[in-house]
Amino acid sequence: MDDVNETVVTEFILLGFSYLGAYQSALFWGVLFIYLVTLLGNSLIITLTLLDPALSTPMYFFLRHLSMIEILYTTTIVPRMLNDLLFSHAAISPGTCFTQMYFFVLFGIAECFLLTAMAYDRYAAICQPLHYAMVVNRQVCVGMVSASYLMGVITSTTHSIFIYTMPFHGTNIVHHFLCDVLPILRLSSGDTFWGEVANLALNFLFIMTPFALIIFSYVRILITILGVASAQGCQKVFSTCSSHLMVVTLFFGTAIVAYMQPEPSASQDADQIISLFYTVVIPLFNPFIYTLRNKEVMRALRRKLTKHL
Repeated sequence: MDDVNETVVTEFILLGFSYLGAYQSALFWGVLFIYLVTLLGNSLIITLTLLDPALSTPMYFFLRHLSMIEILYTTTIVPRMLNDLLFSHAAISPGTCFTQMYFFVLFGIAECFLLTAMAYDRYAAICQPLHYAMVVNRQVCVGMVSASYLMGVITSTTHSIFIYTMPFHGTNIVHHFLCDVLPILRLSSGDTFWGEVANLALNFLFIMTPFALIIFSYVRILITILGVASAQGCQKVFSTCSSHLMVVTLFFGTAIVAYMQPEPSASQDADQIISLFYTVVIPLFNPFIYTLRNKEVMRALRRKLTKHL
């Protein structure tokens, strides 16, 4: 028995939604449809912001990179998830598992900081309109986007190196549909207490800090517009910020629920549903939020359709 318990793990088994039984096929087609629409919608935003001169402002530069991150983020998770929904033995090698974890954390953290950069852009445009072109110039935009990716690389590298060096013997059953940090960490046969503490601290730093900066930006925006703008002006300002606020609420709301729990949830199925929401569903919402609620994007789309059709 000791020999069995000391067997080095050569593969992980992602249980995912195996408890659904025959209903997995329905989930497969639903996730596949959402994934394809997500790819199409975000690709459309990238194309429009690249080709239409009216969408060459910093706001759409950030939006283009947000759409790119959404495509990469979902592609890190969904294809593997679709494969596992079709097969009952959802085995994944440690190398593949750690690679998925690396890019999942990278793009997730990059999105946190990119949403923060977009909030700063709105703050500068509304609170410092006379200096906006100088404060948020091309170099600043490139720098903020690069910093977002860099923070993702730093965080994912830190997580991956720590978990990769942990010993894994015996248990290899993962009650999840992806290789997330905490479910894999808790499979380690070593002492995971300080690892879980460090993971919670990093989550607080890289999720709550960007969220706090976004809240601070919008508080400053609110104070500014209430002090100088008319009712019509307030409505116009809120309409330009509402799309970003909706995305921030969806993304950070689910991230906080999923990752800021000091103790594991009593229901692993509930955790998976929350994870399904922020890895599959939210990336679907973003293109609709930023197109249907954005007159400039809709006008650009109509111009391109009129030109080609």
